[in-house]
Amino acid sequence: MSHRSAIYPGTFDPITLGHVDVVQRGLKLFDEIIVAVADNPKKNPMFDVATRLEMVQATFVHEKRIKTISFDGLLVNIAKKHQSIAILRGLRAASDFEYEFQLAAMNRKLDADIESVFVMAREEYTFVSSSFIREISSMGGDVQALVPAPVRPLLP
Repeated sequence: MSHRSAIYPGTFDPITLGHVDVVQRGLKLFDEIIVAVADNPKKNPMFDVATRLEMVQATFVHEKRIKTISFDGLLVNIAKKHQSIAILRGLRAASDFEYEFQLAAMNRKLDADIESVFVMAREEYTFVSSSFIREISSMGGDVQALVPAPVRPLLP
């Protein structure tokens, strides 16, 4: 039986429990998940790529089937380099679908051998996004229950 690896890309600025849920559910489908932290300074992230990578690594430190990398450039090229058969993505709401559908179609055009696999977020995470976490936290709101333990001390 072949090794089935999926790549889960994102900015993870910061990683949330919604992201963790997608990874855990992806592990039911794949032998390995590669969490790929995007190094895209144009997004003006709260945390630099090294810190985001450390947060992801610390979150999954006890899970041997999860690898973490940082990347820039085309996702399909990174997926191919790491021999991933799929791109794993989470959907929170219908509003995510149109963007994700376009992204999947473009990725398929770039490399038809790599599938896009979507998992629906659990109901308790449908409202959670990194941008909400950053915004609420910067205004003094309590988001501790929405992020993994390694992220909590790093938030304002």
